Amino acid sequence: MKKINLSISLLFIASNFLFAQRPDYKVVFDMSTRDTVSQQAVIRELALISKENPAAKLEVVIYGQAINMVTKAQSKQAEAIKGLLANSNISFKVCAFTMKRNNVAGSDLLPAVEIVEDGIYEIISKQHEGWGYIKVAH
Repeated sequence: MKKINLSISLLFIASNFLFAQRPDYKVVFDMSTRDTVSQQAVIRELALISKENPAAKLEVVIYGQAINMVTKAQSKQAEAIKGLLANSNISFKVCAFTMKRNNVAGSDLLPAVEIVEDGIYEIISKQHEGWGYIKVAH
């Protein structure tokens, strides 16, 4: 009888592990540097994470001197960003205040880059929603 109870208990525990869902993976990346090495690093990380976990929700918030990363005229990452944005779980958001300070219009941005009113507020909001936070820097 003890063997049967133990077997049933082990089977129940094992089934919980087998059918357990992967926890949500949500990360917001804070990108404020003009440094192309840092910009390449975030692109590489997004690709690696999304390959390992295609359901991961990943967002890059761009503000300050990083505005060049998402403008048509200056971006050195345009093709990589375009490829990443094919995944609906990846987004690039740029701060409207940064755009205004740098005289950048919405039409100057790479396609599918979204505009948020305030980059810092966007990051803080994501953190309040339980998203992980990564400051991109070298």
